[in-house]
Amino acid sequence: MDYQVEILLENNDDFTTFLNTKIREYNDEHSPYHKESRKKGSVRPLNIIVTDFQQQWIGGITAEVYWGWVEINKFWFSQEFRGKGIGGQLLAKAEETAKQMGATKALLTTYDFQARTFYEARGYQVVGEIKDYPPGSSYFTMVKTLI
Repeated sequence: MDYQVEILLENNDDFTTFLNTKIREYNDEHSPYHKESRKKGSVRPLNIIVTDFQQQWIGGITAEVYWGWVEINKFWFSQEFRGKGIGGQLLAKAEETAKQMGATKALLTTYDFQARTFYEARGYQVVGEIKDYPPGSSYFTMVKTLI
């Protein structure tokens, strides 16, 4: 079998689309959960937005519910609102909403300089760690059982 190897040091959207399609096809063939998640409405968004009295966004959570899990993708608050218990209330609200949507477990990632201890104090456990990513830090995958 003849082939050639090409190295590109720039983005190639067509090639990225090709790989995404092939990986998706493989996953769909080998995992009914992946195939099911491609159906419209299978992955449901969960967004919690917090605004101040001037109707300016000061923080919130973006997440997705699928496979009986809630995956928390983004969670941020403006510095002036931190340490007042709002984050814990917001996380609890996201978890409760996700449970109503059928989630029984939660998944998120964080760095050691972000919020690992915040999540641990709320029942999340580290299930994976990548050390020195970025250099001098660790990157954690954390999960929590919601029921």
